[in-house]
Amino acid sequence: MGMPRKLKDLMLFNSGGPYIGQVASFTLPKLTRKLDDWRGGGMDGTVKVDLGSEAMEAEWTLGGPMRDVLSQYGVTRVDGIGLRFACAYQQDDNGAVDSVEVMIRGRHEEIDMGEQKLGEGGEFKVKTAVAYYKLDWNGVTVIEADVLAGILIVDGVDRRAELRAAIGLY
Repeated sequence: MGMPRKLKDLMLFNSGGPYIGQVASFTLPKLTRKLDDWRGGGMDGTVKVDLGSEAMEAEWTLGGPMRDVLSQYGVTRVDGIGLRFACAYQQDDNGAVDSVEVMIRGRHEEIDMGEQKLGEGGEFKVKTAVAYYKLDWNGVTVIEADVLAGILIVDGVDRRAELRAAIGLY
């Protein structure tokens, strides 16, 4: 028997501060490669050439406006804001719990305070452009992408090490 992991709890930390009871949802960055069609002489068809990672972004929703997020608006550094999304997935067939954490650094691209209506709960939505991404599963780093440093590590393999070495970077 087998059952899928289901999200049972989550927490968002913004610059180290926890949003206990305030975070409603978090949309993790999509991991997307930029692939370009190539067909050269003698080839019978087209292949996709990998040109690196596409831009990443995260979206998250809080139950109401947050002053600390508003104070981060217009941060000038591309990696000026640190977010950590921690979640617990559990399998109902055996009770096993997996800890998944995603750490990102970036800056807010959009802050949407939404409609403010008397007597109703509001939503406070934020879109964050990502310059650094790290996913840990039960304490083991599965993916680390540092765009500014040209680093992409997947399951312990530095996929860009030879490219960096070829241009004289570490």
